[in-house]
Amino acid sequence: MMVALQGASLAELALQGVPNAELVGRGQFSRFGFSVYEARLFAPQGRYVPERPFALSLTYSRSIAGERLVQASFDEMQKLQAPLAERKDWRVDLERVLPDVVPGDSITAVYQPGHGAVFFHRDRQTGRINDDLAKYFFGIWLDPRTSEPSLRQALLGTQ
Repeated sequence: MMVALQGASLAELALQGVPNAELVGRGQFSRFGFSVYEARLFAPQGRYVPERPFALSLTYSRSIAGERLVQASFDEMQKLQAPLAERKDWRVDLERVLPDVVPGDSITAVYQPGHGAVFFHRDRQTGRINDDLAKYFFGIWLDPRTSEPSLRQALLGTQ
């Protein structure tokens, strides 16, 4: 069954290396009782394996400036002990791929092990990040040390 993603169609995902992409799980991220975004994880045959291609799609419920998305990402990656002090270029890389969003917008990131990740917003590619940064970025949601373990469980379909 083909399901269209806002931000990137499954055909685009397949072209980016996620063949037979199916939903693994989904979850809601809220702050102070207000929905911020819905996260959806896609992988081949709906089975997430960290060393294989996958896609994470975030559909926003509110307007957020790209700079805030970058800072929130940095704050979360810091908790995962990312080497942010040594990698000043990572902020510039995330600023390039994380645009301002409004309610209904989706950002979809497609991970290709060894090659990093490609980002889509409003049906266009916003850029790429390298593999090292991609691992920490996706770790925000998928690392066992995430600050949102219930969202992680929902994404992995274990909740």
